Amino acid sequence: MSPRMMRRMRGPSLIGAAATTAVVVGTAGAVSGHQQQKAAQSQAAAQQQADSQQQMAELQANQEALAQQQATLAQQQAMPAQPPTAPASTPGEMTDAKIAQLQKLGELKAAGVLTEEEFAAQKAKILAS
Repeated sequence: MSPRMMRRMRGPSLIGAAATTAVVVGTAGAVSGHQQQKAAQSQAAAQQQADSQQQMAELQANQEALAQQQATLAQQQAMPAQPPTAPASTPGEMTDAKIAQLQKLGELKAAGVLTEEEFAAQKAKILAS
């Protein structure tokens, strides 16, 4: 029997075994890399969805705050002039009530609820009373 025939009978050569091992390791690495990439994409999608939900919640909160400010302004504009319960202040005199009204008016203007003209008209009413 020739040495070549003997080798075939004994099994794969050392080089053949190393090549088989390399193929198995390479395949396992490729599969693992693909799974890691898939997991990273899934995690990124979940993070993006969470960010979108948070932005929607913040937007809704801002809309609710704006609606509340608009309702407050509408109430203030719809209120008939109330008779003074305290001694009447002279026009131009700054009272705590006037300061509070002006502050609230300024907040509504800063929030974009009032235009510059509406703000000026309401301010003039408060200061004139």
